[in-house]
Amino acid sequence: MADALKDMYNQAFLQGFATKVHSAYKPFDEKSFVEKVMQGDWEDLALKQRMRRITLTLGEHLPPSFSEALAILYAIEDTCNGFPYLFFPDFVEVYGLSSEHWELSMEALQRFTARSSAEFAVRPFILRDPERMMWQMSNWADHPNEHVRRLSSEGCRPRLPWGQALGIFKQDPVPVLGILEKLKADPSLYVRKSVANNLNDIAKDHPAIVLETAARWKGANPDTDWIVRHGCRTLIRQATPEVLALFGYAVSRDDDPITDFAELLAQPTELTIGENCELRYDVHVRQGEPVHLRIEYGIDFVKAGGKHSRKLFLLSDKTVTGGSRLSAARTHRWADLTTRRHYPGEHRIVLLVNGKEVAETSLNLTLGN
Repeated sequence: MADALKDMYNQAFLQGFATKVHSAYKPFDEKSFVEKVMQGDWEDLALKQRMRRITLTLGEHLPPSFSEALAILYAIEDTCNGFPYLFFPDFVEVYGLSSEHWELSMEALQRFTARSSAEFAVRPFILRDPERMMWQMSNWADHPNEHVRRLSSEGCRPRLPWGQALGIFKQDPVPVLGILEKLKADPSLYVRKSVANNLNDIAKDHPAIVLETAARWKGANPDTDWIVRHGCRTLIRQATPEVLALFGYAVSRDDDPITDFAELLAQPTELTIGENCELRYDVHVRQGEPVHLRIEYGIDFVKAGGKHSRKLFLLSDKTVTGGSRLSAARTHRWADLTTRRHYPGEHRIVLLVNGKEVAETSLNLTLGN
């Protein structure tokens, strides 16, 4: 979630939402709601902090009864669709977490997820009562609505970005795998993407379990095969022999390398943060049978403390005949991103073929003027 998204919560949005609430609940004080949301340090708050401020202020202005407050939100939910309304499920997380509200909260999360997403809001429920909540998630996996089915997978991802981590599933992913089994051939791509991302999360802690699952699922259904491939992307990048064999990649050995020549060049070799460079590679494949290749370049980015962290970028993934020559160029942008900040220093760049380094170069990144 880029910080720039927080600007969607501006005075015009808040006033428009307040008007909707007032239409369903006449005692709602629109002016007070907007003023209290935007008071004090509002400009300094990040996206999720703003969302929580809206939730808490909404709770102060709605009836104290959770069921009555939900009834008001239900009355306007058809006009509150999309990402900005993530505070609807957040309201359930804040005010409906106690066991006395269980049935009301489950109904509300099921309804609200179809209009924004309850993937963040379900996680405190899982942590409070894992067995009961995973039973609910398993039921949602059979729901006719694709948004609800997706919630059953997305909500229990062990490493959901921007979401509360689920350490219990990092340690033991078996309850999660039971849900993914139900969804492994789901007709909705929206759901299948979540299943694949969940598998990829699990692979970071339990690669052997995901490899076994992938081998068992592979070949049964084209949609499932897509999940398997996408869900094993981290394992494919790690290029362990078992994973390469499962997906038909050629294995490179010291006594039988895939390539007999490889070169990687960077131009220019000196540039400032914000500029671009051209990376040009040349790979000669060994003679013989066709081989399935995954060609990537990796950059060992300099971090703030002087250490390095590698990021891989895919160049090509295809089957080629023996003796082929593969040459191409790629422009790499060194501008800062919301997900990556650049630091000056020497950056090592490597060319990898099926996970093996076959060539390298480097460039020096400076701050400029």
